[in-house]
Amino acid sequence: MKIAKEFRWEMGHRLPEHFGLCKNIHGHSYKMIVEFEGKLNKDQMVIDYYDVEKIINPVINKLDHAFMVNKDDKVVIEFLEKMNSKKVVVDFDATAENICKYLLNEISKSGLPDNISLVKVRVYETQFDYAEDELKLK
Repeated sequence: MKIAKEFRWEMGHRLPEHFGLCKNIHGHSYKMIVEFEGKLNKDQMVIDYYDVEKIINPVINKLDHAFMVNKDDKVVIEFLEKMNSKKVVVDFDATAENICKYLLNEISKSGLPDNISLVKVRVYETQFDYAEDELKLK
């Protein structure tokens, strides 16, 4: 059995080594659909949607209206610090694929119930483009 929930946030980023427009500072209205697959628990649910929000909302709140920046992008980090801007410093470039992996990792660290066997994350960078990854827990 599977359940899914959608989350949205606004976030800035840049890809400093990109050949096109994404090398510039810009942002997106991100959307994530997270799926949980597993056997029904004692309450006849895969996982309660309330519990999904308790797991995901802190991660989304950290990203919302922040700038995701690679730890090696010293120019942008210095700028963000001077502006006292909200930032999330990571050890990767903020591609849709890497953001997807980041979110999947954050969710998997949250202490999911034992009945969950698979978590799938789909991250939309635009309404037309997404990256997707999954993690098998059992």
